Amino acid sequence: MANTLIAGGGIGGLAAALSIAREGNRVTVLERGDRFAELGAGIQLAPNAFRALDLLGVGDRVRDRAVFIDELRFMDGTTGDRVAGLPLTGAYRERFGNPYAVVSRGDLYQPLLDACRADGRIELLPGHTVTGYTQSAAEVAAEVVVTGRAADGVTATSFEADYLIGADGIRSAVRAQLVGDGRPRVSGHTIYRSVIPMDRVPAELRWNVVTLWAGPKWHFVHYPIGGGAFLNLAATRDDGAAREVAGEPVARDRVRKEFPGLSDTARALLELGDEWRTWVLCDRDPVANWVDGRVALLGDAAHPMLQYAAQGACTALEDAVVIGGVFPDLDTYAGLRRERTARATLTARWLGEHLYHPAGEAARDRNATLAALSGTDLHDHVAWLHAFDLAERIPSDAVR
Repeated sequence: MANTLIAGGGIGGLAAALSIAREGNRVTVLERGDRFAELGAGIQLAPNAFRALDLLGVGDRVRDRAVFIDELRFMDGTTGDRVAGLPLTGAYRERFGNPYAVVSRGDLYQPLLDACRADGRIELLPGHTVTGYTQSAAEVAAEVVVTGRAADGVTATSFEADYLIGADGIRSAVRAQLVGDGRPRVSGHTIYRSVIPMDRVPAELRWNVVTLWAGPKWHFVHYPIGGGAFLNLAATRDDGAAREVAGEPVARDRVRKEFPGLSDTARALLELGDEWRTWVLCDRDPVANWVDGRVALLGDAAHPMLQYAAQGACTALEDAVVIGGVFPDLDTYAGLRRERTARATLTARWLGEHLYHPAGEAARDRNATLAALSGTDLHDHVAWLHAFDLAERIPSDAVR
């Protein structure tokens, strides 16, 4: 039995704790926040995420909170025309073995947190920020700053264990030491987010689909969350932003002005938004070195990606299952995950640069190409992501 530290108590960190503990190990999760909670609005879960959640033992609890979507719909944001739709019922569910769903981030996080709290092998410590590590041939020591109710003021200490997993996000302190690649890459894209009650949405616009309206240097996405009680709005502008921004409040008038030429239906939905917050999107280039001796990276600390392929949380959940399945062989874990997550990272960038934001003739060519694809064609295009079978990548005795 190994003792393992996990830096970061987000979705990836809690999933990794469950996976490693299920193999008979003891796990301590060190979370910088003063409580274990997941901030943010909506999140999309493809079948590969549900496969991982099932292997972690929480799939049914997430399904109970999810909205199962009928279609991924691509619209021309300036003309209002429907361009293409990827159907998510019937043949899709039969082919990929699971539904496509949307949830609030809390509705994904809470089942993971409840399962960790119920597992006597997992200790959850809020107010503990991992700032670095040292290691020997026999153990690793995480350097930790303890704050809030967990300490009288601010206290520096260390935690010793057999292994340390850095799941501390895109600005990971563990990655800073392990990889040393500096600040995240600023994409130049600004996203505005709002969640509104569904009863404010006209009945004829309450679609059970993930809808993307594509325009010149912008796109707008919306879908239901919270069991259908809320509508999640996310509008993105390719504005060349160069400064990192995370969750700053923004006036609704500013959001409205950022999306000129938006078609009538999309404009009506955007104008329903209120209490907007904004982020400048960031990611990192894929790297080969996820492992340093007894230390490994996971989730956004290993492969932060833009939201455009809707795979950030999905791939973090996959990471968690794989690391538990081969634990404590960290090199095998990283070897199994690097190529796939690098491809997802670069695909997300490509979507934002080439599919969602063209103008003029390039946009018309894109529309014609997408419109010519059948549902089966579109299923084929996403199969490498959505049909990923974790059982094929880890030892059979790790899949229960």
